[in-house]
Amino acid sequence: MDQIIITVARQYGSGGKTIGEMVAKELDIPCYNREILRMASEESGINEKLFARVDEKLKGSALFRISKSVYEGELLPPDSDDFTSTRNLFNYQAKIIKKLAETESCVIVGRCADYILRNYPNVMSVFVHAPHEFCLRQAMMRNSMTEREMEKFIAKTDKYRGEYYRYYTGWEWTDARHYDLCLNSSKLGFEKCKEEILSYRNIRFGVG
Repeated sequence: MDQIIITVARQYGSGGKTIGEMVAKELDIPCYNREILRMASEESGINEKLFARVDEKLKGSALFRISKSVYEGELLPPDSDDFTSTRNLFNYQAKIIKKLAETESCVIVGRCADYILRNYPNVMSVFVHAPHEFCLRQAMMRNSMTEREMEKFIAKTDKYRGEYYRYYTGWEWTDARHYDLCLNSSKLGFEKCKEEILSYRNIRFGVG
């Protein structure tokens, strides 16, 4: 198989992003996260700041929490009134994710990549989770918030990730049935999570 893509969804503080980067480093392949916003901006001609601004706008949107805009892949032309709509901006990100899956091996963190690439045979999806206490400890090591502030931030971030995922996919973010591999990073540690991902990749695709 020419390309193998690993998607990583993760709870805040579980170390999923770090684990994804460790896997990418071990395999000597790129790891994409927010870089996809820049690439989508270049592809569409829409300012990158608008992609980031839309993410922030959705966090405070009641409509976002109660409705759905399930991804179907349609891209709107520049002359459309909805060219810079939240749905079209997401679709441009999805276009980049699909292009990456068709051209190179890589790790993609977040961005609903597991759903967008769900029908691709060369993709494996991972969900990294951990108990609240572990996520809090990890997050406190990386941020200067008080414990109370961090608890609120973690709850808000995970709530948003779940709503964002449901809005664009119609699926539940934490439903293990949608992932190939679910890992509790508090029990395995980051290094062993990396090893488990690599082991599954080798067995699944007959490489290594």
